[in-house]
Amino acid sequence: MSEPIEPLEILWDNLLSRQPERIQSAFRQLDAAGQQGVWRHLQRMATEPGWHPEQVRSAQVALDSLKSFTA
Repeated sequence: MSEPIEPLEILWDNLLSRQPERIQSAFRQLDAAGQQGVWRHLQRMATEPGWHPEQVRSAQVALDSLKSFTA
């Protein structure tokens, strides 16, 4: 029997999907505090050492897709 997928896992799957529509839809579902936390985490993923190159790329795509939300 497989483990149930957690809502947080679904959220991050969408945020890191590299698909702007999915990224923006997931971000819109968060309240302001959640959006700020996600934005900060994506910035860390995109700029701090230690992340896998694919994670860095996914985080950067997410940040680029969300610029209109934070401008």
